[in-house]
Amino acid sequence: MTLPRRRFLHLAAGAAALPAVSRIAMAQAYPTRPVRIVVGFTAGGSTDIGARLIGQWLQERLGQSFVIENRPGAGTNIATESVVRASPDGYTLLMIGPSSAVNATLYDKLNFVFLRDIAPIASMIRQPQVMLANPSLAAKTVPELIAYAKANPGKITMASAGIGSTGHLVGEFFKMSAGVDFVHVPYRGAGPALTDLVGGQVLISFAGIAGSIEHVRSGKLRALAVTTAARSEALPDVPTVSEFLPGFEAGDWLGVGAPRNTPAEIIDRLNREITAGVADPKIKARFADLGGTPLALTPAEFGKLLADETAKWAKVIRAANIKPE
Repeated sequence: MTLPRRRFLHLAAGAAALPAVSRIAMAQAYPTRPVRIVVGFTAGGSTDIGARLIGQWLQERLGQSFVIENRPGAGTNIATESVVRASPDGYTLLMIGPSSAVNATLYDKLNFVFLRDIAPIASMIRQPQVMLANPSLAAKTVPELIAYAKANPGKITMASAGIGSTGHLVGEFFKMSAGVDFVHVPYRGAGPALTDLVGGQVLISFAGIAGSIEHVRSGKLRALAVTTAARSEALPDVPTVSEFLPGFEAGDWLGVGAPRNTPAEIIDRLNREITAGVADPKIKARFADLGGTPLALTPAEFGKLLADETAKWAKVIRAANIKPE
């Protein structure tokens, strides 16, 4: 049987529209079963707390469980690879932070390319690192520290949570920007590094604000500066590094990603819901407790942030010749 031309074109157009309609329907129905959010750190840290905050929000908004799965190890590479290998259906998500951008250059052989294999969904929070000093250090400001370091090369010890950690890289970035040198002392975690900084075994450190702010408030440590472009609401009297070194900006941030080829409709829906959560007063208050401020970006804007951060830290890693432990 020969169909009339008009009838044939009508059926063909309808058939072509079916995939788009089914994708939209799938996004509207999503999620129909529990969703995993994979975290590359142990429970209790700021990344884990951020995951649980947004997971609870999504659970309440979307009516399905959002289960936090902690998969620490290899600088978050184990967690990332598990998500890269997962089905791109929106049911496996990844918490993303600075380590994701750092690892692209720090590790020579990875079984994935982060910018290619993880689709950005939404950003959540930005947190400064704090430039900390033991009170015994004579330098009380960033300019005084720079002058002291130049006059006393090799005398200032800089603790970090480990080689390739955010604090280590921010410290190396500062050294490059200020033209100074510190003796890097890596520890196995932020806790031991802060303990020795408080005890005076090392003199300075760049550390996350959430874990260090109580030491500053108690007077056990001196905050010389924060590393974000704007001052922190949690430490409003502490200047930014950029007030002395124009253009300097670094710090921690958190967001959510998914395996590449996850349907755009699902990514867009998650972005809308996460962005709404970031604006919620209760979540904003919890972010403030962590010393952070909300960071709401579209998937494309978040993707640009990831690319920019990857390029920034690649320059620092290569210039400082940093190798993983």
